[in-house]
Amino acid sequence: MTSTLPPLVQAFSGAIGSASANALAYPLDLVTTRLQLESPERSKKRGGLFGAALIVRHIFKKYGWEAFYDGLWPDTCATVLSNFFYFYFYSFLRSLSTRGRIPSTTISKPGPHKPSLLEELVLGFIAGVASRAISTPLNIVTLRIQTEREDADEFEDASTSSEPAKKEMGITDVVKAIYKEQGLKGFWRGFQMAALLSLNPSLTVAFFQLFRRFISVVKTSSLNAILTSGVRSLRHAPADAALKPWEAFFGGAISNSIAVAILYPLILAKKRLQSSSSTTMGSVLRDAYHGRPQLRRNMSYQDKEKAEGIPQRDVERAPGIDGLYQGLQMKIITGFLDQGVTFLVKGRIEQLVIAAYLARRARR
Repeated sequence: MTSTLPPLVQAFSGAIGSASANALAYPLDLVTTRLQLESPERSKKRGGLFGAALIVRHIFKKYGWEAFYDGLWPDTCATVLSNFFYFYFYSFLRSLSTRGRIPSTTISKPGPHKPSLLEELVLGFIAGVASRAISTPLNIVTLRIQTEREDADEFEDASTSSEPAKKEMGITDVVKAIYKEQGLKGFWRGFQMAALLSLNPSLTVAFFQLFRRFISVVKTSSLNAILTSGVRSLRHAPADAALKPWEAFFGGAISNSIAVAILYPLILAKKRLQSSSSTTMGSVLRDAYHGRPQLRRNMSYQDKEKAEGIPQRDVERAPGIDGLYQGLQMKIITGFLDQGVTFLVKGRIEQLVIAAYLARRARR
């Protein structure tokens, strides 16, 4: 992230980068969502990348390639809004920090203050909470649309041929359904979890800043100097050094992969909480750990009773810790592509802005 540019420029470039990445990675995101919400029985039989391949084949064979973009429009809007406000708030807060207008956790020195890794995390977390408060309603709508065909498949399996097929719902129908079921608060269902997951972009940006400092040290110091100074060289290295496109891509992708791996149980819990009838994070995590079927919003009363009453012998064969990481492989692949392209496009736009500014000054 080029912290020397105005917050509005960073917000605009970040939003464009995230929209581009979202369009490319969206089919993978949809498949990841289906994996995260699968029942334990299906997950055991077709987990990981093999399960993702089966889901891709099923969706394409039954609905065609258009189905891979169910919910793309609201998700893109949510992504653009979230990233625009995230990058704006983050760069604004960071600019205040570098000028010494925000109290620092380190001893101040002459010249601009360089935020520490802890300060980067705090600033990113605050920016993330603010941006998710704006984008959560669209995330809820997207999730409902993404899982609509899955719900329809389960309805078909459970119904007789004499029962009418379940009608597809558009964005307006989904909004009305959510409001009818839960009122306005339904559009912010699971927001506490979403707020906690603001650590995800916060960690991503913090690791990306660390990556930039590492690249800066590698480019300006010898191997012997790096080994001698160790962590101190990273601490004092500039975090706003320009990166090549491929460096920005892999830096953003690797940073996001690390953040996702750390926070994945919470990511899974948020997704399931927003799509189910469960009311607490603890109950969702317990169900995932013990391998209990998720209490989906469209379940009948009998189905919910059955899901809640799994015999102890089945619980003993539950996935355990693995259940908290259901769909992790696909999530990392999706995040790798998504964040890599986001930082790549964002960095390129910022370079073009700087080049245009320098060209304009040269003509004066």
